[in-house]
Amino acid sequence: MKMIRYAFVAAGILGLVSCGKTKESLDANGTFEATEIIVSSEATGKLMEFTVLEGQVIESGQQVGYIDSVQLYLKKMQTLASMKAIETRRPDSRKQVAALEQQIATAKSEKTRVVKLLKANAANQKQLDDLNAQIALLEKQLDAQKSTLSITDRGIASDKEALGFQVDQLTDQLSKCRIIAPIKGTVLVKYAEAGEVAVPGKALFKLADLDRMLLRAYVTSAQLSKMKIGQGVKVFADFGTDAKREYAGTIEWISGKSEFTPKTIQTQDERANLVYAVKVRIQNDGYLKIGMYGGFKIAD
Repeated sequence: MKMIRYAFVAAGILGLVSCGKTKESLDANGTFEATEIIVSSEATGKLMEFTVLEGQVIESGQQVGYIDSVQLYLKKMQTLASMKAIETRRPDSRKQVAALEQQIATAKSEKTRVVKLLKANAANQKQLDDLNAQIALLEKQLDAQKSTLSITDRGIASDKEALGFQVDQLTDQLSKCRIIAPIKGTVLVKYAEAGEVAVPGKALFKLADLDRMLLRAYVTSAQLSKMKIGQGVKVFADFGTDAKREYAGTIEWISGKSEFTPKTIQTQDERANLVYAVKVRIQNDGYLKIGMYGGFKIAD
């Protein structure tokens, strides 16, 4: 009875192990990789705060530090003050022309009175001519005043618009002083520390999306006829000592040109063969690592 019981236990263990191993011949082999992004500084200044740690998971859009931005902020405040000062120089067009419009209205009223007197032979033609000349002169002065005020107003508007662009530029520069994670991912390498001086283009940290991994494998031209983008495949991760783990994968990309097999993938004889690179997308359960070997099998 003990022998039978031991046999059942051994069978159970073998059953569990078989979930992590496979003897199926793989259609392609390669290595696992992830989308890696090197986040660099976009501004110049001292790193006032930089909190990322290697191995830390960061959310997309999360701020992980900032660069000294005091001078940029003060310059922006100065520019906004200049915009307000320019606005105070804007003339009140209505008040500027009100006096001339009143003079014209008075002259026209006087003209009406003189016309009536002229009809009654109580006034002469010269009085009417003088009033017409006065009205014409006042109207020209009014047009000139309006033109001057319009030019002044447009000039002030242009100056204010130029300062507005400067404010937008400074606002953009201030936003670049904040260090933001572009994607959700894990920090692989940290290149800088708080207190160091950053300059545009200086690498700060490397980030990788380890939740969605890629298996970059290589297939022969004969195998291409069995593959297409979006096709599901079985992916096997190699953990050494014949231990493998199976995942569901989807072909995401197939190279449009052939290349020689990478030396790390096949035997020396097979390296001379021309193959095509294929990328298979896999959802990582936490076990897959960058650089790990694996392969995939096309479903029958």
